[in-house]
Parts: sequence; structure tokens; C-alpha cells
Amino acid sequence: MQFKNILVASHDTPGARAAERLALTLCEAGGSLHHLYVVPDLWKGMLGDDWLNNAVTQDRFGKYLEGQLGREIDEARQRLQADVEGRGLRYHFEFRVGKPAHCLLEAAGEGSHDIVVIGAPRPKGTEGLRSRMELEILVRGLALPLVIAPAPAQ
Repeated sequence: MQFKNILVASHDTPGARAAERLALTLCEAGGSLHHLYVVPDLWKGMLGDDWLNNAVTQDRFGKYLEGQLGREIDEARQRLQADVEGRGLRYHFEFRVGKPAHCLLEAAGEGSHDIVVIGAPRPKGTEGLRSRMELEILVRGLALPLVIAPAPAQ
């Protein structure tokens, strides 16, 4: 079964890239892939005042973090966009900051998507930030079919 308009939530982790690959196989010829990249709102608190003891240091560190995140987001966007367009599909990119499930629900409600694709939760013991998708909130609020890509083999 293939779909014309797919919403994929991806933030460039191995699980998210598995969701991208699955979304590409589910997208019909001439279809459209909407790439939602969510930066969890926990990043907003990364300017803690415990060691950043003055406004200048906080500002510099904030700009550094924003620049680093911006580069990572742009690299992920360019990589997926090239893959999508290389297959003759349309690509749309959207960036949000917030709780991943809430951002995904909002994006799903605003578009004309046929299906939502996400990656599986990161397996226990795997390195990385634990910014988990709140699946219960997502499945209770989502009015579209949801496909969860299996976690990639380690």
C-alpha cells in the first residue's frame, strides 16, 4: 500500500532515519513527503545559570548552541531533501521547538497528510538524548494512521 502525502517526524537519529526510509517506500510516485523536525523544548533550558555566570557568557553560549543545532538541522534537511527529490517526489520541510508529540499532532492537523511515520523509541542502552515521543498522547490525539518504523539493528 502506498500513500500520496506522508508526514514523517525525523530528527536525524538512527531510528528517525529508519522512519525516513520507510516513508520513502510508502510514498507513491509523484507523492509528497512532509519532513517535520522537532527540537525538544528541553533545549530552551540549556542556558542554566549554574556555570554561565554572566549575561555575556550566556549570550555567547546560546548563540553557539543555536548555531550548532542550526547546522545539524540543515544537514539533515539537505540529506533527506536530496533523497526525496532524487526519487521524483515533492519535499516540504518544517521545523518546530516543543514537545515532540504535541508538535507532531499540530503538524498532522494542519496538513492534508494521509499517514504519519515515526521511528521506534531508542532501544535501552543506546547512547543519545532521551527525548522520547509520548506515544499515548500521540495515538490518542492523532486522526491519521500511524506507522512506527522498527528500530534499526544495532
